Amino acid sequence: MRIAVRIFQIIVAALFILSGLVKANDPMGLSYKMQEFFELWNGELANSTFFLKNTLIGLFTFLHQQSLGLSIFMITLEIVAGVALLLGWMKNFVLWLLLLLIVFFTFLTGYAYLSGKFTNCGCFGDCIPITPLTSFMKDLVLLAMILFLLAGKRYLSPLFQKRTNLVLVTASLLLSLFLQWYVLNYLPIADCLPFKKGNNIAEQIKPPPGSITDSFAIRFIYEKGGKQFEFAPENLPADFNTYKFIDRKDKLVRKGNAEPAIKGFSLNGSSGEDSSKIVLEQPVSILVYGLKFNSLNVIQQLNEIIGKAREKNIPVYIASPSREETIGYFLKPGLPDAQFFNTDFTVVRTAARTEPTVFLLKKGVIHDKYSPKTFNHLEKDLASIRL
Repeated sequence: MRIAVRIFQIIVAALFILSGLVKANDPMGLSYKMQEFFELWNGELANSTFFLKNTLIGLFTFLHQQSLGLSIFMITLEIVAGVALLLGWMKNFVLWLLLLLIVFFTFLTGYAYLSGKFTNCGCFGDCIPITPLTSFMKDLVLLAMILFLLAGKRYLSPLFQKRTNLVLVTASLLLSLFLQWYVLNYLPIADCLPFKKGNNIAEQIKPPPGSITDSFAIRFIYEKGGKQFEFAPENLPADFNTYKFIDRKDKLVRKGNAEPAIKGFSLNGSSGEDSSKIVLEQPVSILVYGLKFNSLNVIQQLNEIIGKAREKNIPVYIASPSREETIGYFLKPGLPDAQFFNTDFTVVRTAARTEPTVFLLKKGVIHDKYSPKTFNHLEKDLASIRL
C-alpha cells in the first residue's frame, strides 16, 4: 500500500505540474479557451427555459471578462498544488484541493467530449494538443488516483522539514507567477502556434500535405404517390422522371483531416476585397495584429516603427477585427502611413499573444515576431535590412 501511494503521489503531482507549466507558457491561450466555454454556455442558456438562466448568463459574462485573471489563478493553483503534493506538504488540505480541481476538470473535459463542440480542450495548451476523449479519460484516471491517495493518506509523509517545504512551495508560487508575467509581456517561450517564427503563412492557410478531405454521400429525396423515397445518384429508378424532386442531402460518411493550421485568414480593406495574397507576396513587410489598440504609448511606438519602415519602403499593415475603431485610435496622435485591414477575430486571437503582436514578414515567412516590450529589437532588425 505504501509503495502504491508513493507511486500515485509522484504520478499525480507530476501531471499537475506538467499541465500547469505547459499552460503557464501561454496563459492567454487558456484564457481564450475559457472564453469559448463561457460563450457556448451563454448561447445554450439563452435558448433554454432554465429558471436561473439570467443569473448564470450574468456569471459567465463576468467570468468571460475576467478570463485572463482566472487563467493565471488556475495555472498557478495547478503548479503549486502539484509541488505541494510531491513534497507531502499540508497533505489533507492539498488532497482535498486536488480532488476539487479534478472533479471540475473532469466536468469540463467530459462536456468538451460529449458535446462534440471542441477538438482540443486546452488541458495541456497548444504545445501538447490532445483530444477531448483522451483528456476526459486522463481526468477519470487522475480522479481515481486522488481518491486512492485520500484513502491512503496516512502513508504520505513530508519530504523535507516544515520550513524547507514551505520555502519550496512559496518558490513554486513565485516562479509560476513570474513565468506567466514574462510570457504575457514578451510572448511565449515555446511558441507552438501556427504563427510561430519560421512558418510560411501561405502554407499554414492550406490543408496539410497528404490530408484527406471530408467524404460525403449524396442522397436525393423524391416523392411519388404521396410517399417520399431516398436514392443515391447511381441508383436512380428508371422512371425517375415520374418522381417529384423534393430535396438533396449530403451525409458525412468519413471525417477528413484537411483543416489548415490557420483558418479564416483574410485581410480586407475599405473595399472589402481580400488583400492577403498581396501582403504575403511582399519581399519584406510588417504585419501588426491586435484586438484593441487603445494604448496611446503603444500607438506612438508603432508610429516610430512605421516611420523607420517607410524610410526603407517597407509596407506596414495593421489588422484587427474592427478596422474603423482601430483607425480611430490612431487618429489622435496622427494617422500613420500604414494600411488598415479588417480580419477574423479568431485569427487575431491565434496570432496575437500580446496587445498588439508585430510580425516581420519576408515573402509571407515569419522572420520574427515582437511584443511592445521588444519593439526596440524590431527597430534594430529594420535597421539591418538591406533591400
